[in-house]
Amino acid sequence: MRRSIATVSLSGSLADKLTAIGAAGFDGVEIFENDLVSSDMAPEDVRRRAADLGLAIELYQPFRDFEAVPPDRLAASLRRAEHKFAVMERLGATRLLVCSNVSPAAVDDDELAAEQLRLLAERAAEHGIRVAYEALAWGRHVNDVMHAWRIVRAADHPALGLCLDSFHILARDADPYPVETIPGEKIFFLQLADAPSLPMDVLYWSRHYRCFPGQGDLDVAGLVRHVLRTGYAGPLSLEVFNDIFRQAAAMRTARDAMRSLIALEERVGSPAAPAGSAVPPRPVVPSGFAFAELAVPEKAEVSGVLGALGFVRTGTHRGKPVELWEQGEARVLLNSGAPDGADGPVLNAIGLETPDPAASVKRAEALLSPVLPRLRDPDDAPLDAVAAPDGTELFFCRTARPDHLSWTADFSKNRRDAASAVSAAGAAGEITHIDHIALTQPWHHLDEASLFYRSVLGLRPHESLELPDPYGLLRSRAMSTEDGRVRMALNVAYVGAHDGGPDVGWQHVALASRDIAATARRIRAAGHEPLAVPGNYYDDLESRHDLGAERHRLLRELGLLYDRDEHGEFLHFYTVTTGRVFFEVVQRVGGYRGYGAVNAPVRLAAQHARPSRPG
Repeated sequence: MRRSIATVSLSGSLADKLTAIGAAGFDGVEIFENDLVSSDMAPEDVRRRAADLGLAIELYQPFRDFEAVPPDRLAASLRRAEHKFAVMERLGATRLLVCSNVSPAAVDDDELAAEQLRLLAERAAEHGIRVAYEALAWGRHVNDVMHAWRIVRAADHPALGLCLDSFHILARDADPYPVETIPGEKIFFLQLADAPSLPMDVLYWSRHYRCFPGQGDLDVAGLVRHVLRTGYAGPLSLEVFNDIFRQAAAMRTARDAMRSLIALEERVGSPAAPAGSAVPPRPVVPSGFAFAELAVPEKAEVSGVLGALGFVRTGTHRGKPVELWEQGEARVLLNSGAPDGADGPVLNAIGLETPDPAASVKRAEALLSPVLPRLRDPDDAPLDAVAAPDGTELFFCRTARPDHLSWTADFSKNRRDAASAVSAAGAAGEITHIDHIALTQPWHHLDEASLFYRSVLGLRPHESLELPDPYGLLRSRAMSTEDGRVRMALNVAYVGAHDGGPDVGWQHVALASRDIAATARRIRAAGHEPLAVPGNYYDDLESRHDLGAERHRLLRELGLLYDRDEHGEFLHFYTVTTGRVFFEVVQRVGGYRGYGAVNAPVRLAAQHARPSRPG
């Protein structure tokens, strides 16, 4: 099957959109009328440009408010149609999308609608054009795909069929199964869009919140399976209206769109993949975190915090200014080769444990995430990385396994490091591993990041949350493996300017402790106070949870925050932010699955009140 996308899904001029669509590897394009009307390219120029880029013009759209009009308006509607047909002939487009009527003047009369659509199809056929009738979810009288099919069937013309749109079908919570009763040859076009679950007017939802398949909550793959069972063999075409995409770089959006189609085809099964296209390798789900790497212009502050938490410097890279700090299976790299202009630590790389690093790389490449160039000495362990949408480097690792060279062998251990490691082992620190990592995304990259981690790494998306910040709002979406060994929290901060306000692009590494009270005492004894929690929080906590007087006293004394769900309890505290980075120490009791989101507003307020340290 061919891969297509509507020009309305991208930003920029029509020429820029076509260039981006061609560069991303699409086979075809839907020309959105507004894009053509506002372009200085004549239809013939668009046709030639598309052909040069290897793009078929699959559809011209939309033609609105045609069917079921009062008889005295029909002549004007046909006149409009003839003008569209003339433009389409110049474009070389042979399919016209006709939306169900939304005009208050539309008549609730299926027989009249069928009669007028048949007349339109007769006129279209004279120009070699077919009409694809689409039931808009907010159509005046026709807003259901099976209703549209009854009208098309009654019209009974070979040049009249249906356009199915996943949003219009799924947004109304309609059962998609009945589309299997429609003959495949009468489905002229299939448009695909996802959307987050939002309780709002369906028209506003469609115009502002559509996204690419895999970025939202609709079962787009399930609908496509139903459509393919009809025998449909036309394009899979993306049509997304989205405030973010209208402002984002067209090249980047087109690449993200192609990634979504490749991943969708994989979920649907082989019949959806274009002939000759390579099938992506199966996801190699990561089994844990190998390390978190911080770029630090000055290591003293961060190394002090790590030491206070019980970490020990166990090695120095043979050829790079990078230190390895360890405790249990938690590893943090401090790279003093910080980016130019950095005013403090930045989380710039994450190591992921994987059973097959080479297969992980191939999977990423198949989903349009090229391997990053990396300077390495001949003796260095092979360690490939790809870039996440926010620029964070993701390394695929296999640490200390007999069947694979370990990246830790690149770190030499001097006598002092070895002695410290022995001492640390005897001290039996409480930190066991990295529990999760939180990355604040640029505001226009969250959907792209969600799709990236879902498709490339096989992580499972969780519910999207909106959390109050003293100066705005934080949107957060967690992604995790089924077993919870890898957890990522993707955040977007919608925060306005305020006097003295810091950059809120904060990142943090959450460290799992087997005894968080001991860790809290340890960091205090080392002279590092955790982020201050107001007494009002503990007063409120006592009103919400009866944990016993002694336990409430301990939480207050140590500055620990508390949450629980139906599976267990969660205790945590935060270090003071250094640059853009802070650490969180967590203890999960029982099977607690969340991230303490209820406490995020308290943390955000405390961070705004206490400026970040430079590094």
